[in-house]
Amino acid sequence: MPNEIHSHMRWNLYTFLVKHFSLTGWQSFAVMAGCLLLCMDIPYLLGSFNFGLIISRRKYHDDIRIHGSGNAGTTNMLRTYGPKAAALTLVGDMLKAALAVILGYLLVNNQAVAYNEAGRFIGVFGDKPGAAVAGLFVVVGHMFPCFFRFRGGKGVATTGMVILLLNPIVFLILFGIFSIIVLCTKYVSLASISAALMYPLVLNNLMKIRYGHGDLRIVFALAVCVLIIFLHRENIKRLIDGKENKFCFKKNGGKRNSSEK
Repeated sequence: MPNEIHSHMRWNLYTFLVKHFSLTGWQSFAVMAGCLLLCMDIPYLLGSFNFGLIISRRKYHDDIRIHGSGNAGTTNMLRTYGPKAAALTLVGDMLKAALAVILGYLLVNNQAVAYNEAGRFIGVFGDKPGAAVAGLFVVVGHMFPCFFRFRGGKGVATTGMVILLLNPIVFLILFGIFSIIVLCTKYVSLASISAALMYPLVLNNLMKIRYGHGDLRIVFALAVCVLIIFLHRENIKRLIDGKENKFCFKKNGGKRNSSEK
């Protein structure tokens, strides 16, 4: 069977269960639904471990959300506590995204898509449907963490890692756009918004070049784009008013200067 070639390299829980128990029809669809639920629930919980909030509470006995922009992300951590705290936040938020995407791939991947009717049904979301679903929900968890009263970060670094693992070429293009805008304007928020807006467009065009058509992966890209822009709504207002802070490597002093909260 062609789909079994190199199957050891593409092991996934869905195909293992269906093969092991000889499931067909509605049973295979039920297993697929269960695997996809795991792709939602576990990544969301992973995303809810917001490292900006964890570090600010554990190390500084503080809450990063009462300082600066009020965002529990890398940039605000840098401005408030300095480069070390920002670097730890960035690494932590990217690692949890990587774990979520890998988990999603192990639950449902391209072998499952080629295996039977349930796999082909979910294949409309691309050849890595589990990873795509997990990527979306780890970002949602980061933005709206259940462990921190649903107030988290804006999801830029977490989204970046998800895109890197799912679509490396798309990531390189978006990272180039992000870097150019930051270098030219010093506005991280403007760069983040611009990259988010370009994500669905770049992904769709590359898929058309490669496959001749797009697919429902664009839904995930659009969802992430909308969420990032929504969470940057205050930044957009400040950009329009000319009051947005520019990026620099100096911290503002965080809790040591209450006038800058």
